[in-house]
Amino acid sequence: MDVSLAGRTAVITGGSKGIGLAIATRFAASGADVAILARGREALDHAVKTIGANGRRVVGIQGDVALAADVKRAYEEIMKALGKIDIVVNNAGTSATGPFEKLTDEFLQHDLDQKLFAAIRLTRLAWPQMKERRWGRIINVLNIGAKAPRGASAPTSITRAAGMALTKVLSHEGAPHNVLVNAMLVGFIEADQHVQAAKRAGVALNDYMAARAKDIPLGRIGRAEEFANMACFLVSDLGSYITGTAINIDGGRSPVV
Repeated sequence: MDVSLAGRTAVITGGSKGIGLAIATRFAASGADVAILARGREALDHAVKTIGANGRRVVGIQGDVALAADVKRAYEEIMKALGKIDIVVNNAGTSATGPFEKLTDEFLQHDLDQKLFAAIRLTRLAWPQMKERRWGRIINVLNIGAKAPRGASAPTSITRAAGMALTKVLSHEGAPHNVLVNAMLVGFIEADQHVQAAKRAGVALNDYMAARAKDIPLGRIGRAEEFANMACFLVSDLGSYITGTAINIDGGRSPVV
């Protein structure tokens, strides 16, 4: 099945590593021009070179999507460099968790700014042009805690649940204008945050991954490329009748469909 994004321009936040990089690379390989946002300059520059190997236009913008001013500046730079935005993938954010009574207002607010408000602000900027052209695709990358939160899973599960509600609201408003909005929910996908977690725990990465694969029906951690393949399908014309959904990409781990 040929999935083509020829002529499209995509923006991916958190696009320099892991899932975000895999999505950006897959989109470029399918013909899209790509802008990626990330905080670290070195990782960003490396990602631009990696994605650019597909021969597409690639723009790397350094900034913190938790800051409204950075989101606005990034949008302006993207428009200047690429001229339009057809696809937005709101991917930035980590899985910050902790016992409820230890969650400070500042900790909670940062999580909301980094994940929920970042998605709101970037989408709000790109929304009018998508409506005007009567073509747009938005993916909010969440996690399965949005549907099935566990104890000590806040603030991530709270913020991600709000992101799922945002997805549904936008899907209804965008549908008359052919602007499709979906969420993709991560279970365990190989990512840099797992590498860092294994280091903090003082265990080998393979052992860390194996321990977390025990409650996954498929028996393994997912690959970022597998996640990117679904993202590419959803934003292509092949996914033209899919909107307002929250799709688990988790090897069957979630207890909620």
